[in-house]
Amino acid sequence: MALLITDDCINCDVCEPECPNGAIYMGPQIYEIDPHKCTECVGHFNEPQCQQVCPVACIPLNPAWVETPEQLQAKYEKLQAELKNPL
Repeated sequence: MALLITDDCINCDVCEPECPNGAIYMGPQIYEIDPHKCTECVGHFNEPQCQQVCPVACIPLNPAWVETPEQLQAKYEKLQAELKNPL
């Protein structure tokens, strides 16, 4: 699954720089997570870093974006390949 940021977000700015995939960005009112880039930190860390630093625990799994560990690993590998070979 990708993660998502709920309306409980206080815009404290600590999650965005922690995301190794650049999946977190400022939305119209709160931070948001691009599910196409979120790997739950698979390939980088053992646990999602944004969840670790969030002071209000507003970053749960996104039930609308279910992915297996294998799918998350494949997404990580695809993102890494795109970084090495940009269009």
